[in-house]
Amino acid sequence: MSKYAVVIDSAGPNYCAYVPDLPGCVSAGYTLEEVTANIQEAIAIHIESLIEHGEDVPQPSSQVLLVDADS
Repeated sequence: MSKYAVVIDSAGPNYCAYVPDLPGCVSAGYTLEEVTANIQEAIAIHIESLIEHGEDVPQPSSQVLLVDADS
């Protein structure tokens, strides 16, 4: 099982998530729990679609790093 980096942004009253290694794989939800569940489902559907269309499934390569902005 591959693990993909997911970026979650606050988008006003909800959250938006996308997967840098899977262009076009996005989702949204009103809570962090909802957007997390939704993006997991979106990843599975996205990969399934790539396979069905005979396209290569990109391997995870993005990394997430939280950096403290204080000097």
